[in-house]
Amino acid sequence: MAVLRIVSTGDPDEEVLHRPAARVREFGPELHRLLDDMLETMRKAPGVGLAAPQVGIGQRISVIEYPDDEDDPENTMRVYELINPEIIKKKGSEVGQEGCLSIPGIAADVDRCTYVLLKAQDRTGREFRLKAYDWLARIFQHEIDHLQGVLMTDKAEKLYRLVKNRDGEVEAIPLEEKM
Repeated sequence: MAVLRIVSTGDPDEEVLHRPAARVREFGPELHRLLDDMLETMRKAPGVGLAAPQVGIGQRISVIEYPDDEDDPENTMRVYELINPEIIKKKGSEVGQEGCLSIPGIAADVDRCTYVLLKAQDRTGREFRLKAYDWLARIFQHEIDHLQGVLMTDKAEKLYRLVKNRDGEVEAIPLEEKM
Protein backbone atom coordinates (compact mmCIF):
# COMPACT_ATOMS: atom_id res chain seq x y z
CA MET A 1 0.00 0.00 0.00
CA ALA A 2 1.04 3.58 -0.60
CA VAL A 3 0.18 6.97 0.82
CA LEU A 4 -1.13 9.19 -1.98
CA ARG A 5 -0.86 12.97 -2.28
CA ILE A 6 -4.06 14.77 -1.26
CA VAL A 7 -5.06 17.54 -3.67
CA SER A 8 -5.84 20.79 -1.83
CA THR A 9 -7.61 23.94 -2.92
CA GLY A 10 -4.98 26.29 -4.25
CA ASP A 11 -2.97 23.44 -5.84
CA PRO A 12 -2.33 23.72 -9.60
CA ASP A 13 -4.34 20.51 -10.15
CA GLU A 14 -7.29 21.48 -7.91
CA GLU A 15 -9.65 21.45 -10.92
CA VAL A 16 -10.20 17.72 -10.28
CA LEU A 17 -11.99 18.73 -7.07
CA HIS A 18 -14.54 20.80 -9.01
CA ARG A 19 -15.46 18.31 -11.76
CA PRO A 20 -18.02 15.50 -11.55
CA ALA A 21 -16.24 12.16 -11.40
CA ALA A 22 -16.75 9.36 -13.92
CA ARG A 23 -18.48 6.04 -13.15
CA VAL A 24 -16.22 3.11 -12.41
CA ARG A 25 -16.62 0.33 -14.96
CA GLU A 26 -13.61 -1.92 -14.19
CA PHE A 27 -13.53 -3.85 -10.91
CA GLY A 28 -10.12 -5.50 -10.89
CA PRO A 29 -6.76 -5.43 -9.11
CA GLU A 30 -6.06 -1.79 -10.05
CA LEU A 31 -9.26 -0.66 -8.30
CA HIS A 32 -8.50 -2.86 -5.27
CA ARG A 33 -5.01 -1.33 -4.98
CA LEU A 34 -6.47 2.19 -5.24
CA LEU A 35 -9.03 1.45 -2.49
CA ASP A 36 -6.28 0.11 -0.21
CA ASP A 37 -4.04 3.12 -0.94
CA MET A 38 -6.91 5.55 -0.32
CA LEU A 39 -7.67 3.94 3.03
CA GLU A 40 -4.03 4.17 4.08
CA THR A 41 -3.88 7.81 2.90
CA MET A 42 -7.08 8.72 4.80
CA ARG A 43 -5.83 7.12 8.01
CA LYS A 44 -2.44 8.85 7.80
CA ALA A 45 -3.99 12.29 7.09
CA PRO A 46 -5.95 11.59 9.49
CA GLY A 47 -9.54 11.73 8.31
CA VAL A 48 -12.79 9.77 8.32
CA GLY A 49 -13.46 9.88 4.58
CA LEU A 50 -11.63 10.33 1.30
CA ALA A 51 -12.94 10.55 -2.26
CA ALA A 52 -10.89 9.64 -5.34
CA PRO A 53 -10.90 13.23 -6.72
CA GLN A 54 -9.07 14.25 -3.52
CA VAL A 55 -6.13 12.11 -4.65
CA GLY A 56 -6.33 13.39 -8.22
CA ILE A 57 -8.45 10.57 -9.67
CA GLY A 58 -11.72 11.59 -11.31
CA GLN A 59 -13.65 8.42 -10.56
CA ARG A 60 -16.72 7.77 -8.34
CA ILE A 61 -14.84 6.08 -5.49
CA SER A 62 -14.84 6.85 -1.78
CA VAL A 63 -13.56 5.23 1.40
CA ILE A 64 -14.90 5.97 4.87
CA GLU A 65 -13.96 4.66 8.29
CA TYR A 66 -16.33 5.27 11.17
CA PRO A 67 -17.25 3.39 14.37
CA ASP A 68 -20.40 1.27 14.47
CA ASP A 69 -20.63 2.24 18.16
CA GLU A 70 -19.63 5.86 18.89
CA ASP A 71 -19.30 4.98 22.60
CA ASP A 72 -16.68 2.32 21.76
CA PRO A 73 -14.91 3.67 18.66
CA GLU A 74 -11.59 1.85 19.20
CA ASN A 75 -13.22 -1.57 18.96
CA THR A 76 -15.97 -0.95 16.41
CA MET A 77 -14.35 0.84 13.46
CA ARG A 78 -15.95 -0.11 10.15
CA VAL A 79 -14.59 0.56 6.68
CA TYR A 80 -17.00 1.50 3.90
CA GLU A 81 -15.83 1.25 0.30
CA LEU A 82 -18.28 3.04 -1.98
CA ILE A 83 -18.02 2.65 -5.73
CA ASN A 84 -20.49 4.65 -7.86
CA PRO A 85 -22.55 5.69 -4.80
CA GLU A 86 -25.90 7.43 -5.16
CA ILE A 87 -28.23 8.75 -2.49
CA ILE A 88 -31.68 7.37 -3.28
CA LYS A 89 -33.58 8.63 -0.23
CA LYS A 90 -32.93 11.32 2.38
CA LYS A 91 -34.73 12.91 5.31
CA GLY A 92 -34.22 15.48 8.01
CA SER A 93 -31.95 18.47 8.26
CA GLU A 94 -29.25 19.54 10.67
CA VAL A 95 -26.42 22.06 10.52
CA GLY A 96 -23.09 20.68 11.70
CA GLN A 97 -19.44 21.62 11.50
CA GLU A 98 -17.28 19.74 8.99
CA GLY A 99 -13.68 19.69 7.93
CA CYS A 100 -12.10 18.49 4.71
CA LEU A 101 -8.68 17.02 3.94
CA SER A 102 -8.59 19.07 0.72
CA ILE A 103 -9.28 22.34 2.55
CA PRO A 104 -6.80 22.25 5.43
CA GLY A 105 -7.22 24.72 8.27
CA ILE A 106 -10.87 25.47 7.48
CA ALA A 107 -14.13 24.19 8.99
CA ALA A 108 -17.64 24.91 7.76
CA ASP A 109 -21.19 24.83 9.10
CA VAL A 110 -23.12 22.79 6.52
CA ASP A 111 -26.78 21.78 6.49
CA ARG A 112 -27.07 18.05 5.77
CA CYS A 113 -29.81 15.43 5.89
CA THR A 114 -29.88 13.35 9.07
CA TYR A 115 -30.82 10.13 7.25
CA VAL A 116 -29.72 8.78 3.87
CA LEU A 117 -30.31 5.56 2.01
CA LEU A 118 -27.69 4.99 -0.62
CA LYS A 119 -26.85 2.41 -3.19
CA ALA A 120 -23.32 1.68 -4.26
CA GLN A 121 -21.09 -1.11 -5.49
CA ASP A 122 -18.35 -2.91 -3.59
CA ARG A 123 -14.84 -3.61 -4.87
CA THR A 124 -16.10 -6.60 -6.87
CA GLY A 125 -18.94 -4.67 -8.53
CA ARG A 126 -21.73 -6.15 -6.39
CA GLU A 127 -24.46 -3.59 -5.69
CA PHE A 128 -25.59 -2.98 -2.11
CA ARG A 129 -27.77 -0.55 -0.17
CA LEU A 130 -26.88 1.14 3.07
CA LYS A 131 -28.77 3.29 5.59
CA ALA A 132 -26.96 5.93 7.59
CA TYR A 133 -28.01 8.38 10.29
CA ASP A 134 -26.60 11.54 11.85
CA TRP A 135 -22.78 11.91 11.54
CA LEU A 136 -22.32 8.87 9.32
CA ALA A 137 -25.04 10.24 7.01
CA ARG A 138 -23.15 13.57 7.01
CA ILE A 139 -19.89 11.86 6.08
CA PHE A 140 -21.53 9.95 3.20
CA GLN A 141 -23.08 13.18 1.86
CA HIS A 142 -19.75 15.04 2.14
CA GLU A 143 -17.89 12.32 0.22
CA ILE A 144 -20.61 11.93 -2.43
CA ASP A 145 -20.53 15.71 -2.93
CA HIS A 146 -16.81 15.36 -3.74
CA LEU A 147 -17.76 12.89 -6.49
CA GLN A 148 -20.08 15.54 -7.95
CA GLY A 149 -17.42 18.27 -7.86
CA VAL A 150 -18.96 20.00 -4.84
CA LEU A 151 -16.90 21.09 -1.82
CA MET A 152 -18.18 21.80 1.70
CA THR A 153 -17.36 25.47 1.15
CA ASP A 154 -19.85 25.51 -1.75
CA LYS A 155 -22.64 24.63 0.72
CA ALA A 156 -21.30 26.37 3.82
CA GLU A 157 -23.50 28.59 5.93
CA LYS A 158 -20.48 29.81 7.89
CA LEU A 159 -16.71 29.27 7.62
CA TYR A 160 -14.09 29.02 10.35
CA ARG A 161 -10.31 29.12 10.44
CA LEU A 162 -8.87 26.36 12.62
CA VAL A 163 -6.09 27.56 14.93
CA LYS A 164 -4.29 26.07 17.91
CA ASN A 165 -4.66 27.97 21.17
CA ARG A 166 -1.99 28.31 23.88
CA ASP A 167 -2.97 24.92 25.32
CA GLY A 168 -2.47 23.23 21.95
CA GLU A 169 -6.20 22.68 21.44
CA VAL A 170 -7.75 23.47 18.07
CA GLU A 171 -10.29 26.31 18.04
CA ALA A 172 -12.64 27.31 15.23
CA ILE A 173 -12.48 31.09 14.71
CA PRO A 174 -15.34 32.45 12.52
CA LEU A 175 -14.31 34.05 9.24
CA GLU A 176 -16.06 37.31 8.43
CA GLU A 177 -17.11 36.27 4.95
CA LYS A 178 -17.50 33.09 2.95
CA MET A 179 -14.47 32.01 0.88
